[in-house]
Amino acid sequence: MALKTFNPTSAGRRHLIQVDRSSLFKGKPIKSLVEGLNKSGGRSNTGRITSRRKGGGHKVAYRLIDFKRIKHDMPAVVERLEYDPNRTGFIALIKYTDGTLSYILAPQRLAVGDSVISSAGTVDVKPGNAMPIGSVPVGTIVHNIETKPGSGGSLSRAAGTYAMVAGRDGAYVIIKLKSGETRMVASNCMASVGAVSNQDHINEVVGKAGRARWKGSRPVSRGIARNPVDHPNGGRTNGGKHWSTPWGKPTKGYKTRTNKSTTKFIVRSRHDRKKSG
Repeated sequence: MALKTFNPTSAGRRHLIQVDRSSLFKGKPIKSLVEGLNKSGGRSNTGRITSRRKGGGHKVAYRLIDFKRIKHDMPAVVERLEYDPNRTGFIALIKYTDGTLSYILAPQRLAVGDSVISSAGTVDVKPGNAMPIGSVPVGTIVHNIETKPGSGGSLSRAAGTYAMVAGRDGAYVIIKLKSGETRMVASNCMASVGAVSNQDHINEVVGKAGRARWKGSRPVSRGIARNPVDHPNGGRTNGGKHWSTPWGKPTKGYKTRTNKSTTKFIVRSRHDRKKSG
């Protein structure tokens, strides 16, 4: 995918950079593979804002993506590539030999008419194919990786992301993530070959605040721009205080990981990479 720039016919288009999506399908998604999606506006079940800076946004329908790839040993043909407003990468509509339709994450270099297959054993190492990560050769690029067998892929699902199979350790496979983290995954966890499509997403420039509002983002007020009574970082005389949240918790590098049950699978943290760099 190429990037599109625009003539500065207005202030909002002067710096606008978008991904050229002209090759994607322009119609509506498959109705049977779509569900309604209610917006929370960042509010919990009590009606109070628990996630700031969210609200509004265009109405969208949720596309049901097959993250598990459990329809094994049945070839499928890519019918079309589509845009998904719920994620940064593109999705692909595939049709199995028995006529079943399904959406999957579209990897890079996957084209209309290509054949993909999922298996519990070993399949060809080509973009879109899925198999247990223990069957993937060392050095292969994969995405949509499960952390628990049968739970569906949860790692490397954003645009342009991937993980590399770095080695094996008994019943586990060592993978290196895009963030720099190295971790272990059970050998029977499914993974798809290739990197996620739309790698130029990182180079997009929104161009104007209104487009951010279309996406459901609300304005952000910096703490340093507030008064001392409104934020710990407010005012111009901070006296060397560390950056913090409005509630006084440290931020900008402060580790907030609470789930310790999976920490044992991390071989090298992404934070260690940043310190050594």
